[in-house]
Amino acid sequence: MEFVAHGIDLVDCPRIEDMVKRHGERFINRVFTPAEQAYAKANKNEIEKLAGRFAAKEAVLKLMGTGWRGKIAWTDIEVVNNSAGQPEVTLGGEVKKIAERLGITHISISITHTANFAIASAVAIAQKGQP
Repeated sequence: MEFVAHGIDLVDCPRIEDMVKRHGERFINRVFTPAEQAYAKANKNEIEKLAGRFAAKEAVLKLMGTGWRGKIAWTDIEVVNNSAGQPEVTLGGEVKKIAERLGITHISISITHTANFAIASAVAIAQKGQP
């Protein structure tokens, strides 16, 4: 395996809270998968969890070099925790196609947050010999 790219993003939690208050389910359903929504709702710090997932999605788009544009949907990137509590990324749709073109076989993600900020760092890995 070899390192391909890195992406990082910082999100202001009160900004996400404001988006939820102003746009409600429309915003939540557009940005977060049902599994991400369920995870956030199951925690007392729901906004921090949503902000962390938002930052993770932005970090993934940065490592892809695309940003959010074209046919990319926010829900093309899903961040769920494994049984040990570690966040893992699953790609679908247009983002999965881009990752395949880039030779990306795995994305490692790390998320941390406070009441005010959430930050995520994403590292793309490819098999040796891939682009």
